Amino acid sequence: MFNFEKLDVWQKAIEFADLIYANTRSFPTEERFGLTTQLRRAAVSISSNIAEGSSRSSKVDFARFVEIAGGSVFEVVSECFVARRQNFLTDDHFLKIYAAAEEESRMLSGLRRSLLTAR
Repeated sequence: MFNFEKLDVWQKAIEFADLIYANTRSFPTEERFGLTTQLRRAAVSISSNIAEGSSRSSKVDFARFVEIAGGSVFEVVSECFVARRQNFLTDDHFLKIYAAAEEESRMLSGLRRSLLTAR
């Protein structure tokens, strides 16, 4: 088992990607190379950046990757606003994604803070 797999924030990021994949399956076919791909790539990059950052030799480097992961959370949220306005997401699905994004963002902020203060 790799160290990053033990991190709750990484496990939540995987669950978040699952949520995005599940909710984008019903998007229109013409969005397959548009919003669907954008959302999925951004969601997957959250856990990927946590994993990659955990391999860095310094906590400051790891913190930078965690910051990038946080940016991907924000990207997903912004894209979900567009998806909701285009009626690709119901209000209920949007709110579930939004709540999960808030939780992931809080967890990433906490991890980043702990990495930068533990120097």
